[in-house]
Amino acid sequence: QLQLVESGGGLVEPGGSRRLSCAAFGFSLDYYAIAWFRQVPGKEREGISCISSNTGSTYYADSVKGRFTISRDNAKNTVYLQMNSLKPEDTAVYYCSAHNPYGSSCSTRFDAMDYWGTGTLVTVSS
Repeated sequence: QLQLVESGGGLVEPGGSRRLSCAAFGFSLDYYAIAWFRQVPGKEREGISCISSNTGSTYYADSVKGRFTISRDNAKNTVYLQMNSLKPEDTAVYYCSAHNPYGSSCSTRFDAMDYWGTGTLVTVSS
């Protein structure tokens, strides 16, 4: 069974940091681009970052650029999202998704995703 599992969510104070993990089970992440999305109740899911499979090229939405960093550890079959300088407006459920196997680019288009995790909640509050 193919699964993506996010972890690392929780409560963090404004200005703090958190690292999210996206682990794959049943398939290898080596060949897939990975994207991170987030969603607040009542709003559309927002693509915030992605990393390609073979070149490691990355993309960040303006809302997180300079504060978040995406990386991958293929040996651990895991992709990470390091989140620094967190703000209350970063509060959301964060999802990872796999797409574009064997491609050289990545995307944050919702309809381009092949597999989704179930999400992890990050709450930024004092």
